[in-house]
Amino acid sequence: MSDTAERARKAQDRSAGSVLEASAVELTIGDQRVLEGVDLQIESGEIVVLMGPNGAGKSVFLSCCAGALRADGGEIEFFDRYAPRVARGLFSVAIQGDTADPELTGAENCRFFEQLHPAGTDEWQTLAERFELTEDMDRTVGAYSGGMARKVELASALSADVPLFLLDEPAAALDLSMLRVLHDELLRRRDEEGASVLLTSHTPLDAQIADRLVFLRNGRVYADGPPEGLLDELPPVLRVRGAVPDDEQFVGNRAFGRGDEVRGFLEQETDAEAIEAELPDDALVEIDPPSFTDLFNYYAYLAGEESQQSREATTTRSPESTDGTAGPVGSEQ
Repeated sequence: MSDTAERARKAQDRSAGSVLEASAVELTIGDQRVLEGVDLQIESGEIVVLMGPNGAGKSVFLSCCAGALRADGGEIEFFDRYAPRVARGLFSVAIQGDTADPELTGAENCRFFEQLHPAGTDEWQTLAERFELTEDMDRTVGAYSGGMARKVELASALSADVPLFLLDEPAAALDLSMLRVLHDELLRRRDEEGASVLLTSHTPLDAQIADRLVFLRNGRVYADGPPEGLLDELPPVLRVRGAVPDDEQFVGNRAFGRGDEVRGFLEQETDAEAIEAELPDDALVEIDPPSFTDLFNYYAYLAGEESQQSREATTTRSPESTDGTAGPVGSEQ
């Protein structure tokens, strides 16, 4: 174990379980309010998935935690004592984007990270094998596909011997089989090493490995809790096949397409009878158990939208985000 990692373990012991605590974090970029009073705490051995649509502020918040951006207000502390820039040797970061040098080989990129990070190790070689990259590690990254380059970045970040990993959209460009490999690796780090993970995502499948889900919209946290608990709190979900019901019959005046069906939230289950009465007899109309996609759509596009509209009615401040948001999620991917 490296000296940096040993210090991290000792710091983690002194922190009584807390590895990261953010309080009332605020940030304005240009004339846009990107983060507005974000509170988040991560305990030792916990995987926290920060979800929300594009433009919600997820990546910006993670960048503040990593010390790449300085927040305008609030506080971010690691192990109850260290500011982000002081604690850089105690965590490892994989940001979203093309961070691997295209002119270097996969192996050269990983060795560079190993030498650069205070807690770097050669574990990237094992990770490259798990990510099915071994035969390509001597090729330049410029010849890689997007998914292959992302795997090199993840192998580098996960090779550090640290108690906390900050991963920005790690599932981006990964196919389903590699996503499962990544999930297995993160769960192994948590279960065998007691590592903590904060990852940002708009992929519902990432919710499967979360100890806690945190939903961010327009720079604010709208939900925070265990996945099953948040699922239990959702309004009834109606599934319709063979017909298209009126959006106005659902919570938020909005329904969501998924494959050959339409799904929406009801104020109460008895509303299903009124909707069914207006549809053709051969249409399938039934209450369905909520999925992680339903959970994402509700907190990313309905709960957040309602709160945003409420704030707009009582303030003249400029909109918090103008870079657009991703459309409603239509499948479990």
